[in-house]
Amino acid sequence: MNNQRFLVNPLQLSQEKSLKTLVENRTIYNLNHCELNLFETYESTQKVPLKFNDLVVTSMLRGKKIMHLFDDPEFVYLPGETVIVPSNVEMKIDFPEASKNNPTQCLALAIDQDKIAEILNFLNQQYPKEGSNMYWQLNYQNYFFYNNIEMAATINKLIKECMSTSITKDIFADLTLKELLIRIIQTQTVKSLDEGKPFEDNNPIKEVTEYIKQNLKENINLKSLSEKACMSTTSFYRFFKRELGMSPIEYILNEKIKCAKNLLRNPTLQINEVCYLAGFEDANYFIRLFKKYEGITPKQYQLLYIN
Repeated sequence: MNNQRFLVNPLQLSQEKSLKTLVENRTIYNLNHCELNLFETYESTQKVPLKFNDLVVTSMLRGKKIMHLFDDPEFVYLPGETVIVPSNVEMKIDFPEASKNNPTQCLALAIDQDKIAEILNFLNQQYPKEGSNMYWQLNYQNYFFYNNIEMAATINKLIKECMSTSITKDIFADLTLKELLIRIIQTQTVKSLDEGKPFEDNNPIKEVTEYIKQNLKENINLKSLSEKACMSTTSFYRFFKRELGMSPIEYILNEKIKCAKNLLRNPTLQINEVCYLAGFEDANYFIRLFKKYEGITPKQYQLLYIN
């Protein structure tokens, strides 16, 4: 899985005198089809239970939690990450580092089940997926993922609408809910491909993305990918972007950067060698792009893995 996380903007913490509890102090903003819950915790504690009647999209804003969900192993939950939980599923949460000086802050967006069904029906009717028996749907097994830049921006936008006092806030919130579900489904698809999870046999996206991963050093163009998917270039471009939320070129660059990051963990490789092996022809371009994606240069990244 890509290790890059984009943060959702943390919100102003509650005034101390307004706190009702130091563990999961809750502030609620109600809209017609969703409910925004902001939780703050100011002391270390374990196995705090939490359950919602609707699907809930949670995203960390500050601090660190340990999540216990379903029968899966516990996992660390940090800012820049999102977890979706189906209705009436209990999560248990540890707060190993929470304190008055280091509180956790997390949002939980409960979305009306009928609204989710309405949005998915709209997408399947107006923007049907390629192939038979292919539908827009949430994957509840793929419930934990890192925010990409679009996901973080959408969650920020939804927070703003939920906290707004405008009379049009429900209209804009409904539009943003539609965008949020699309972003979640696209992010889940990318994560499933990254982790090699089983995929629909009739979806050409798996074959195309596997081809990209295996041929990073080749000059991959839109025409060759379109032919592999048996589509026109225009149809293929729309299909690819709808499935993954990014263009084929963006996906290829993401894969090249991921490949470069793996190679950079080998301290014996020179930056020029990594550049070539990851499919880049120009070292200066590679260094600029890597810094844009990761915030540090390839050499600085390599030094992180040298003892």
